[in-house]
Amino acid sequence: MILLDHEIYVNQPLTSHKIMEILEENPEIEKITCPPSIYKRITPRYIEALSKLGVKVEPVTKKGRPKKYGEKDQENINNMLKQGHTPQEISVNLKIPLKTVYYFIKSPLKRGRKPKYSFKTEQKVKFMHDEGYSVKEISEILNIPLRSVYNLLNKE
Repeated sequence: MILLDHEIYVNQPLTSHKIMEILEENPEIEKITCPPSIYKRITPRYIEALSKLGVKVEPVTKKGRPKKYGEKDQENINNMLKQGHTPQEISVNLKIPLKTVYYFIKSPLKRGRKPKYSFKTEQKVKFMHDEGYSVKEISEILNIPLRSVYNLLNKE
């Protein structure tokens, strides 16, 4: 419960016991606000009884942390995209996290870093392994670390 000037915000279901507790602790109360999900579950009899006592019960649509970036940021991102900027460039120029830029353009994040070894090298490692070369031999012939050879062989 959060008490503001003659108003209280409740984030728990209003039962008869809870209402009595609120009224005893705050006799000057004029309004009780709560999330819409809780407001829907309050029986009309409780709302009517509270209104007779001069207490309004209302749902609050938006409670919580305010948005950090607004519509202006969204417009700037869209304009920069139309000009041909990449999400990374937009992130740096507008000083907005890259993840947030992708969120605004409603696009999934791109894959992580690029693979160190090409598809051709990966195929060569698998071919050599199938031909009977040991992992150590493949590592020495292709000049690839032993661990990387194992990773390439286990990769699907």
